[in-house]
Formats: sequence, C-alpha cells, structure tokens
Amino acid sequence: MEMRGMMGGFYRLSEWIMRLSVTNLLWVITTLPFWFLFYAGLLVPSASEELVMDQIYTGLILCIAVAPFVVFPATSAMFTTVRKWVMGDVDVPLIKTFFRGYKENYKVSMLGGIIYTLIFVIIALDIRFYINGSFAAKMISYVFAGIAILLFVSLFNFFSMVVHYHMKTLQLLKNAVFITIGRPFRSLSSAIAAAGIVWISTKFTFLFPFFTAVAIAYLSFMNFYQIYLKLKEQQERQEQERLEQEERERPEAERKDSEQPEEAEGAAGAKK
Repeated sequence: MEMRGMMGGFYRLSEWIMRLSVTNLLWVITTLPFWFLFYAGLLVPSASEELVMDQIYTGLILCIAVAPFVVFPATSAMFTTVRKWVMGDVDVPLIKTFFRGYKENYKVSMLGGIIYTLIFVIIALDIRFYINGSFAAKMISYVFAGIAILLFVSLFNFFSMVVHYHMKTLQLLKNAVFITIGRPFRSLSSAIAAAGIVWISTKFTFLFPFFTAVAIAYLSFMNFYQIYLKLKEQQERQEQERLEQEERERPEAERKDSEQPEEAEGAAGAKK
C-alpha cells in the first residue's frame, strides 16, 4: 500500500537518501586504495620541508597509476546504478546492481581510464613546458588547457556511454568527445552542476562520503539520457521519412515495370 500525504513524502525522501548514500558509500569503499594514496601522498605533511615536493610528486604519480584500475571501474559501477534510476527502475537492489556493473564494465572502463590518464599526463607535461615560454608558447599552452577541459567534460559522457552501450573502448572515447562537442550546452551543464556540487560539499564536508559523487553521476547521466532520447527521436524521424520516400517511389517503379511488358508485346506484334 502506497503512503500518501506528508508521510508518503517523507517516506519517499528517506528512500532516496538511502539510495544515494548507499551507492556513494559503495563507490568510496571500492576506491579506498586511491584515497589512501591521495591522503598519504598529498595531504599528510612531510617531516622535512625539503621533502614536501618529492612527497607530492610521488603521491601524485601513485594516484595517477592507480586511478584507471580503481576509480574508473568504480565510477562505471556507480553510473550503472544511477542509469536504472533515471530510466525509471528505482527499486533495483543497490549492492547487487553496483557490483554487477563493476564486473561487467571493468575491462572497458579500465582501458578507457588508461587512455584518458595517459592523455591528461601528456597534456599536463605540454602545458608545463610551454607555459613559461614566449607569448606564442603560452598561447599553445592555453590550447592544451582547452583540450584538457574538453576531455574532462567528455568523461561524464564516457561513463554514461559505458553503461548504456555495448561498444569498444576507442568507439566509446570517440563518441564521448563527439557528443561533448556536438551537444555543448548539455555537456557544460553537467560540468557546471558537478562543480556546484563539489563547491557545496566543501562547505558541508559530510556530503563527500554520502552524496557528492552519486549526485554528480545522477545529474550527468540524466543529461546524457536527454541527449540520447533526442538522438533516438531524430533517428526514428529520419527512418520514417526514408520509409515514406520509398512508399512514394514504389508505385512509380511498379508502373514503369508494368509498362515494359506492354511495349514488348507491341513490338512483337509489329514484327508479325
């Protein structure tokens, strides 16, 4: 029996709080190796100030090395769960759905994570090389920074596509970038929403372990799903127009086919 009124509203709110917090906690747990290295390498102060930069570089390198194998599969698993919610299946078993998505999408998300990470590292090295040069060199560094922002925004579409399509890794990467460029307002709105959620979470830090990541994933997939529906509608309309065009051309082709035997019969009669 469905609860109505104020009590029903509180019950549905509590259900959503439970869904969001459990899924976010699962993501945090499955990414613990990354956060441990992040904390140990970047946040724990070194005993000697001279070793601070070495510690930061070491921690950063370790985090970059671990991210494709830990963060990317866990994020794909989280997107698997929020995909169900966005598509209307809000009562799915959270733990089972999360780890099924983790297992099914591990390979493709890991490979995508390796490619993304390598590209980001190369871009970061290029920016560092050009930023202190001449005016033209600085302009080149700004171009690389723009490419890095584009790729970062495309990550939202990449994770959405990983859980929504069955494609090879390179196809997913290419299509994620194309959708980001082709639908800039939707893609930018996902990035802006993510930045807003992170900013709010810095003010209320208890949100990080319970809501931050899953809220970003939910809004990102919701935006992607709107893009998907628009593209599907456009494709169906084009297919319908093609079928109507074929229907209009078919009677004319049939009429021409029926005229050819009559002409052949007339020619045969003339020979006689």
